[in-house]
Amino acid sequence: MARTFDAVVVGAGIVGASLAYHLAERGVRVAVLEAAPAPATGATAKSAGGIRLQFSNPRNAELSAESLELLKAFPETFGVDAGYRPRGYLFLHPASTWSSWSKAMRRLRALGYPVELLSLEEARKLVEFDPKGLVAASYGPEDGVFDPPTVALAYLKAARDEGAFLFTESPLLKARFSGGIWRIVTPKETFEAPLWVNAAGAWSARVAERAGYRLPVAPYRRSIYLTAPAGARPGPLVVDAGTGVYFRPEGPRYLFGASRPDQPPGFFEGVDGEWFEEVARRMAVRFPWFSSLGLDLKGAWWGYYAETPDKNAILGPVPGLEGAWVATGFSGHGAQHAPAVGRRLADWMLEGKAAGLSAFSLARFARGRRVSEAGIV
Repeated sequence: MARTFDAVVVGAGIVGASLAYHLAERGVRVAVLEAAPAPATGATAKSAGGIRLQFSNPRNAELSAESLELLKAFPETFGVDAGYRPRGYLFLHPASTWSSWSKAMRRLRALGYPVELLSLEEARKLVEFDPKGLVAASYGPEDGVFDPPTVALAYLKAARDEGAFLFTESPLLKARFSGGIWRIVTPKETFEAPLWVNAAGAWSARVAERAGYRLPVAPYRRSIYLTAPAGARPGPLVVDAGTGVYFRPEGPRYLFGASRPDQPPGFFEGVDGEWFEEVARRMAVRFPWFSSLGLDLKGAWWGYYAETPDKNAILGPVPGLEGAWVATGFSGHGAQHAPAVGRRLADWMLEGKAAGLSAFSLARFARGRRVSEAGIV
């Protein structure tokens, strides 16, 4: 016999965990299905853990701002430190990106966001770099880092305290709709619910196919590298928009990386050692002090971005499929947007209030629309 619920969330990463909690606290009986043996072990565990208000699209900045307030309240709400630390984000820009980026940052400032526009001399007080080819910088003093796995597990615990159930090693094999009910089949059990959400991240396109629809989401491997323990100095997360590299302190080390422009989609496994050499070279060019640091390729790790054609999330109902919803395709921004998205999507599902999420609907692609966002990191 099938197990019956009010809603099923497929994926127990930070996005699915946030949604499960915000549904459960409203009295919804929720089942969370996770393909892995344990929750929050996919992209959530592999995230660099950044959160920033500096987005070129105000909608994305708004989601980060709401998530930031929720993370700050974690100790009071859940009795857990979310790990938020306001280390700041520093973006270094060449002329080719500064014109549009600076306009976007001025829009955010006008909306009240704490964003500063800096000269290169001012930026070099925060971190030493070679200014060749750069013209200016932006800085977010409240941007910083947090601990996505801790947040995801806290959400799941709170959801279970509210009556939700977590089922691990339960990948969705098939989902079919009949008589107002979705019947979701896994290797262990079958579940029935009038609502279900595809929050499977990089695997969400596979999940969609098994439910009879298509999602324009593809997995892209991303590697994160580390220096050897080198007494890293406290400082911001730095992004060089000219070369694409980024880094931040991680204990006594520096964590660093860059998106590989020629990376094809697919579930490639293992750290990209070939790209490691190029990223390290770019780091040394922009930050000459970096060349004196030892590197630790053995400490590197990798995970997947769930990317869409416009590098923005897909949120909301699936057109033409009653009761089917999606929360995926964040293209690297899922961890930092998850707290706000979980709350807003629960509102949309239960009360019909899109709360600013409608621009991210799946229907935008059929209409030939795109969400604009500077693809810097």
